[in-house]
Amino acid sequence: MNNRIQRLAAALPENIDGVLVTSRVNRYYFTGMVSSAGTLLVTHNQAFFIIDFRYFEDAKGIVRDAKVVLQDNLNEQILEVCRGCGVKTLAIETGYMTVGSYNNFCKALQGIEILCDGQMDQEILKLRRKKDAQEVASLREAQRIGDLGFSYLLNIIRPGMTEAEVALELDYYVRKNGGKRLYPDMVMASGVRSSLPHGEPTDNVIKAGDLFTLDFGVMLNGYYSDMTRTVGIGFLDDEERKIYDLVLKAQLAALEAVRAGRRCADIDKVARDMIYNSGYQGCFGHGLGHSIGLEIHENPRFNEITTDTCQVGDVMTVEPGIYLEGRFGCRIEDMVYIGENGVENLTHSPKELIIL
Repeated sequence: MNNRIQRLAAALPENIDGVLVTSRVNRYYFTGMVSSAGTLLVTHNQAFFIIDFRYFEDAKGIVRDAKVVLQDNLNEQILEVCRGCGVKTLAIETGYMTVGSYNNFCKALQGIEILCDGQMDQEILKLRRKKDAQEVASLREAQRIGDLGFSYLLNIIRPGMTEAEVALELDYYVRKNGGKRLYPDMVMASGVRSSLPHGEPTDNVIKAGDLFTLDFGVMLNGYYSDMTRTVGIGFLDDEERKIYDLVLKAQLAALEAVRAGRRCADIDKVARDMIYNSGYQGCFGHGLGHSIGLEIHENPRFNEITTDTCQVGDVMTVEPGIYLEGRFGCRIEDMVYIGENGVENLTHSPKELIIL
C-alpha cells in the first residue's frame, strides 16, 4: 500500500477491523483522486477503492496500492469486501459523514458494527497534521503565487474601485500564474467594513482614507495558502497608523514565539496580551491562527482555550488583528512551517505600512 494508506492501516487498533473513507478531502489525501465520489475501505492488510464509471479509468492510473473496483451497488460491494476480509467492526469519518449516510450504512451493512466514536477520525487528522516534504512544497509554491498576487494588486488598487473588482483582478492573476483558484471565503473589506474580520468582497467603493484588509489564499495541488495584508488608501489618520503599528508588533512577537514544543495557547497569549494591554481589550475576538493544508482551517489552533502543543510538521497561520466596530480594522497574517531545523516563514510580502 502507498505510504499514506499504509500509515492509516497501521493506525487501526486491534478492535477496529477497517475504516471507511468517503469525504472528498480525505479521499484525495489517501488516493490522490480529485473526484466528487469514491469510497476507500482500508483494513489491516488490504485496501479497496470503489469508484463509479465517471472516474474509473482515471483512478486506475492514479490510485496506487489499493485495488480499484468499479462501483455497481456500493453498499453490497462494501458488504462483500467486509465479509471477504473478516471485517466485523468498521470505523467512519465522524467529522465528515452526514447522519443520513451513517444511518444508510448501518441499515445496509447488516452484521457489521459501524463505529461512530470518532477514534479513527482523529487518527486521520493526526496523519494529515504533519506535513511531508511534498505537502510543504505545494504550500510554499501556493504562497509564492499569493505573494505575487499581492504585489500585482499593489499596482492596480486605487480609489473608485470596488472590493469585488479587486477580488476579480486577483482571481484572474492567480489562475493565470499557476494557481488552481483562490479559496472561496476571501476577505476584502475597506473603510468601515474593515472592522468585519470576515468581510467578503462587495460593491463597496474603496475611498481615500480607508484601511483595506485583504485576506486570501491560493489553492495548488489541493493545498491552500493563507495570508492577510492591510493597506492604506491615499492617507491614514494617527489612530489608524497607531493600530497598524500595534498589530504588526504583536504579529512579529508571536512569530518569534512559535517553535516546536511550545503550547499553542501561550503563543496566542503573546499577541493577545500586547493588544489588550494597549487598551484594546475585546477588539481581538478570534484566535491568533490555525493549521492549514487540504482545508483552510485545520487543527491545531492558536487560541486561548486550546491544549495543543506545536509539533514539527505543523503549518500554522499567525494573524492578530484589531477591529473597532463601525469604524475600521486591521489584520496581518503570515503562514509558517515548523520544521526539524526551526520555523520557516512561507509568506514574503512586505509588512511595513503601505499607502497606495
